[in-house]
Amino acid sequence: MNVLVRGRNVDVTNALKEYVVKRVGKLDKFLDGIADVTVVLVVEGDSHKVEVTIPVNGMILRGEEATGDMYASIDLVVEKLEKQIEKYKGKLARRRAAADTKTAFGGQAYMEEEGPRLVKTKRFAIKPMPVEEAVLQMNLLGHSFFVFSNAETEQVNVVYKRKDGNYGLIEPEF
Repeated sequence: MNVLVRGRNVDVTNALKEYVVKRVGKLDKFLDGIADVTVVLVVEGDSHKVEVTIPVNGMILRGEEATGDMYASIDLVVEKLEKQIEKYKGKLARRRAAADTKTAFGGQAYMEEEGPRLVKTKRFAIKPMPVEEAVLQMNLLGHSFFVFSNAETEQVNVVYKRKDGNYGLIEPEF
């Protein structure tokens, strides 16, 4: 596992980097296939924030924690990621069990899946618009995200409201 540790407004000392590598390295025993982990350490005033991003099998696991102590933030974010990994592995196991049950009972599953389900599908026409208009539309609707066709790139994009009050844009990469 390759752990990349970066710092914003903080000097990443060897001791801090070794602690991050040690704590994040424990995640490897929970999930195979972790190649790269990006850890960003941020100091904003009295807040010590840790952001961890782990790409796994086409999915991205991400955790973020902020406390008054950088080491405590690291511990909390690792605990959060462990819970996410357990949840992820549980979903995979339930899907496999449901597939096995369907096969065993001639295509009918007698096992109900736990957790959130897809309960609604919404369809709407996507009109080309600039990013600024998409942000305006999102705010007018009172949503935290908005899917639109970018007039400049002619691709489907998503604009979203970030926790810090700013906006983000998700563009497809081919």
